[in-house]
Amino acid sequence: MNGRDVVNGLLAGHRQAAAFAESATVHLAHPFETLSVAGYFDGPLDQLARAFSDLERRNTIVMESVDGHDQLWVGVCGYYCGAFATPFLDIPPTRRMASMRFHEFYRIEDGLVAEMQALWDIPELMMQAGAWPMGPSLGREWHVPGPATQDGLRIEGDGARALQVVGDMLDRLHLSAQGEEAMRLPDYWHESASWYGPSGIGTCRGIKGFRAHHQIPFLNAMPDRRGLIEQGHFFAQGDYVGFTAWPGMEMTVSGNGWLGIAPANQQITLRSLDFWRVEDGKIAENWVLVDLLHAWHQLGVDVLARMRQLA
Repeated sequence: MNGRDVVNGLLAGHRQAAAFAESATVHLAHPFETLSVAGYFDGPLDQLARAFSDLERRNTIVMESVDGHDQLWVGVCGYYCGAFATPFLDIPPTRRMASMRFHEFYRIEDGLVAEMQALWDIPELMMQAGAWPMGPSLGREWHVPGPATQDGLRIEGDGARALQVVGDMLDRLHLSAQGEEAMRLPDYWHESASWYGPSGIGTCRGIKGFRAHHQIPFLNAMPDRRGLIEQGHFFAQGDYVGFTAWPGMEMTVSGNGWLGIAPANQQITLRSLDFWRVEDGKIAENWVLVDLLHAWHQLGVDVLARMRQLA
């Protein structure tokens, strides 16, 4: 049984803890944090299923490969959806169809899940309930689609070429130089690429949109950012690349502009789980989830408490 079969068996029903090793660890978005297998199934997943009595999972990308540490990983991108009937984390129910994006990464050992790293786009659910208490997104807030090629559930083939493109792009992106010329974005991104950020940042279209609505505010606010690439996990299959780390970046919020946050000179880490699709040697689509609630938490802001006051 390959890694995808293990995860597909798990995902066939939301509650199959038997697919996990007894010692497995689940890392989930703030405020849930690190959990045991039982803690995950009986905690946040059960809470979500109670809030959405007809809860569905709709996967848009499922990929697997061995990373540079010789570990087998399966990455799943998609969203939970259903009738939002009762509160979840005190987010008021809409009593209508609602959805929440997820990125989930599973490390497989001996036919079982040994580790899970996952982000849920909780701010997206707050926005649908009219209870987002922080600043507006610079990008477009909408229902983020699956791959334009509609092949995210039938990915096959060697991913070495796609991995090389993404790796080279990140090497330039993480240079200390802030200028657009130093990053050589047109060498790695299609001119009309889609960058699907988390709710709170939104979707950016094209290189100009990416820079205006995400990259420039991000770099201005945190010029000393450092990607923790060496402790992360890159894996690729076909035209797709996945990356997971817990956390994936560290930086100091020393400038102005990102999310409307004032310069706090506070060092934080970011959890960011990514999928890329490469087409004709360049990145055409990038799905990104960032644990924004955890970023705010490190800056001393309890977004959920503020949401309760608003709601």
